[in-house]
Amino acid sequence: MEIAFIALILAVLLGAFVLIPRHGKSAHKNKVKSTVDDPKAFKSYSKSEVMLHNKRTDCWVILKDKVYDVTSYVEEHPGGDAILAHAGDDSTEGFFGPQHATRVFGMIDDFYIGDLQK
Repeated sequence: MEIAFIALILAVLLGAFVLIPRHGKSAHKNKVKSTVDDPKAFKSYSKSEVMLHNKRTDCWVILKDKVYDVTSYVEEHPGGDAILAHAGDDSTEGFFGPQHATRVFGMIDDFYIGDLQK
């Protein structure tokens, strides 16, 4: 009986640990600004519009004719300032280079804001 009670308590605590969001630096580090939940936010951008966002504090990049606002990721980028080399420009070649692990291909969708005008 005692073992069943202890198992029940542990199950409740484990469930609470999994379901309650964590706060603090490590929890914030993995959060990114996303417009994916708001389809109205997607639009089409000209190359000249994207070129205006070429700073550490305002950084957009183009990947395969899609526009991404990576400003919130610039400081967390493991490659340091390499992300700024193509700020406001096409970064397709660098992004799909051998230096990136496959997990970045899943992360990038969180930064999507629209398509590049043809």
